[in-house]
Amino acid sequence: MVEHDVHAVAEETIAKYERFVNPSLARLFRYMGLATVEHSARGSTVTDFKGDEYLDLLGGYGMYGVGHSHPRIVAAVKAQLDRMAMPTKILLNKPMADLAELLAEITPGDLTYSFLCNSGTEAVEAAIKLAKVATGKQGIISTTGAFHGKSLGSLSATGRELFREPFKPLLNGFGHVPFGDAQAIEAAIGNDTAAVIVEPIQGEGGVIVPPSGYLASVREICDRKGVLLIVDEVQTGMGRTGKMFAVEHEGVVPDILCLAKALGGGVMPIGAIVAKPHLWQSFIDAPFLHTSTFGGNPLACAAAIAAIKVTQDENLCENAAVMGNRFLGALREMQVKYPGILAEVRGQGLIIGLEFTHEGYAGFAISELVNNKILAAYTLNNPKVIRIEPPLVITAPEVERAIGVWEKIVASAGDLAADL
Repeated sequence: MVEHDVHAVAEETIAKYERFVNPSLARLFRYMGLATVEHSARGSTVTDFKGDEYLDLLGGYGMYGVGHSHPRIVAAVKAQLDRMAMPTKILLNKPMADLAELLAEITPGDLTYSFLCNSGTEAVEAAIKLAKVATGKQGIISTTGAFHGKSLGSLSATGRELFREPFKPLLNGFGHVPFGDAQAIEAAIGNDTAAVIVEPIQGEGGVIVPPSGYLASVREICDRKGVLLIVDEVQTGMGRTGKMFAVEHEGVVPDILCLAKALGGGVMPIGAIVAKPHLWQSFIDAPFLHTSTFGGNPLACAAAIAAIKVTQDENLCENAAVMGNRFLGALREMQVKYPGILAEVRGQGLIIGLEFTHEGYAGFAISELVNNKILAAYTLNNPKVIRIEPPLVITAPEVERAIGVWEKIVASAGDLAADL
């Protein structure tokens, strides 16, 4: 594509965003230096219409666990498309049954029954409804800074007022306590508490890693108090933290596990909950009590099955642990060297947050990353924090390239101090 055509494509796309999508979103893309048009992607590399290649350190906010356009995922979806794309909803759906069986095999403990949907927020909605109908109670305890989605039920669990306030009143019965404080959860549990919902690591909250033993303590409290534990692994699941599921780091088996994002292999949208058998009785008694037209469709299930197998076959959990340790080690050295710029580096595996001492430094870093053809983004709940959440297929040379760019950015950020 010739240069003037490339420019025209970008301008036309931005103009359509302004007229038909959201003008503020278009301005934000321009401001961040991202006014280009993505065209193709493979592995950890995204190519725009100009042919410029970007190293993807964001990974679609955790969606691209197995990388962009993994050939096995694409082939599985193409093969299923040739057979049948969407289900009849009347006859039995083999890909859905196969995926449910596979989820029961790979999830910890006695998690057995699955409900398949289309996204993370839908998975949380299903988990909340299951907890309420299984217990006959209404109360849900969540955490401050949590992000569980933006549909009405999941938004009631999400713990940031910026997203909640415009839509109040939200659902009754939701309370929020500080993340990482198991005793605060225990103190908040009342007679009408159905469940506690928690992320193993708060992604959008700023990549907040709780104290060691936190999940195990919450599990013990829920057991002792007769309350269900919902663990939201929409962002941390599928190998992101160095194990298939983050709960495995502490040997915790939740009552309900929420999945999405990387479950679709970066090719199809899919969400899921997997729950213990005794909770499923209400859904067994009334199997149409909670349903989804597109949930569990053959295309999405084919993608998810392939994504699980690729994650296992290519040892992506192990790669996430090794590459994550390399990233974290180098970035923590930078934090020690430049404490006036980097306040903290935290994470586990390949979900990493860099918290700057001033949001102006974070803005500078985003701009410089783009200038160096690297993609990253802020966390939604903290503009001082930039996340690193690349595809789990990222290679050692790609990690070294990224570390080198980060070193230059953090070192040069000090020049901004006088302006901040």
